[in-house]
Amino acid sequence: MAFIDEILQQPSYGWMDDRGLLIRPTLRQLYAEAFSRINIFKSKKNWISLFSWAMAACMLPFFLFFLIDFISWKLVIVLTVYAMIVMSTHGTIWFHRFCTHRSYRFSQKIWRFITQNLVIRTFPEELYVISHHVHHVKSDEPGDPYNPQGGFMYCMLADINHQAISRNLSQEKYQRVRHFLDHTGVALNSYKDYLTWGSVSRPAYVIILLLLNWTVWYFILYFIGGNGLVCACFSGAFLWQMLVRAFNYTGHGKGKNKQIDGIDFDKSNLSINQTRPGLFSGEWHNNHHLFPGSARAGFLPYQLDLAWIYIYCLFKLGMVSSYNDSKKEFLKKYYAKARIAE
Repeated sequence: MAFIDEILQQPSYGWMDDRGLLIRPTLRQLYAEAFSRINIFKSKKNWISLFSWAMAACMLPFFLFFLIDFISWKLVIVLTVYAMIVMSTHGTIWFHRFCTHRSYRFSQKIWRFITQNLVIRTFPEELYVISHHVHHVKSDEPGDPYNPQGGFMYCMLADINHQAISRNLSQEKYQRVRHFLDHTGVALNSYKDYLTWGSVSRPAYVIILLLLNWTVWYFILYFIGGNGLVCACFSGAFLWQMLVRAFNYTGHGKGKNKQIDGIDFDKSNLSINQTRPGLFSGEWHNNHHLFPGSARAGFLPYQLDLAWIYIYCLFKLGMVSSYNDSKKEFLKKYYAKARIAE
C-alpha cells in the first residue's frame, strides 16, 4: 500500500469495493459515520472532528441574532462580502496556497501569524491540509476524501468522515505526515502525544488560538460597528464554513465531466474553472490542479486572482520572501498550444 493511501482514517464503509470501484454510502451510513466520528465519549481521539463542528455550532447563535435583531440591507451586504470574498480569498491564501502547497514563503513569522488570523477562524489547519494532499494524488478516485462522485453529502460531511488522519501510523510515517504542517506555525504533537490524541495538532494550541482569535475580532468589529457588525461578520464566517464543504462537489463538476475546451486544460481529473470562485477568491480550480505549487492560479487576462494580489503585495512590501508563479509555463505549455491547434 502506498504511503498516501495510509494517511487518512478509512471510513467504516470503506473507500472502494473488491472491484476497485468507489463505494457510495447511503445517507444513513454517512450520518452514522459522522456521529461516530464526533463521539468524544467513545474516544478522545475524536476531538478534532468534534471541534470542527463545535466551531460551527458556536457561530450559529451569531447568525440567529443577526436574523432576529440586526438584519438590514447594509449588513446583509457586509455578511455576503465577508463570506463570499473575504473568507473565501483568505481560504485560498492561507489554507490552500501556503499551508498545503507552500507556494510562497513569509520573510518573518509575524507576517505568517497575521495572515493566519486575518479573518475569523473556522476550522483547524490539519483537517484541510493533510487530506488535501491526498485529494491531489487521488482526485476523483476512490480514496479522494471529497470525491464528488460520492454525492453531495459525501462532500459536505467529508471534514468529519474522511479528513481525519489515521490512528495507526508508525512513528516514521507519522513524522512524514507531520511534515505537511511543520511550516505553518501550528503547534504539533510528538509521536507519543499523537498516540494519545490521534491528531498532528496539539489540542490546547487549537483551542487557545480560536479563543484569542474570536475575542480579538469580536472587540475590533464591535468598536467599528457594534454588535450588528459582529453578528454580520461572524454569520459570514459561519456561512462560508458551511458552503466551502460543497466546493469540491461543484468545483469537480458534481462528479461529471463538465470541462470546456479552451477553458479547462487539465484533463486528468474533473476539476473546472468556475467564474464565481475564480473572481471572488482566485480559485481557478482547473488551473490550480495543473500547477498546485503556484501562488497564482489566474493565468488568463480575465482571471482575476485576489489571493495572488495579496501575496504579491506582501512580496513587494518585504513580508513574503519568495513565491512560485507558473503563469509563463502555463501560457507556453498549454494556452499557446491550444491557440495553435485552433
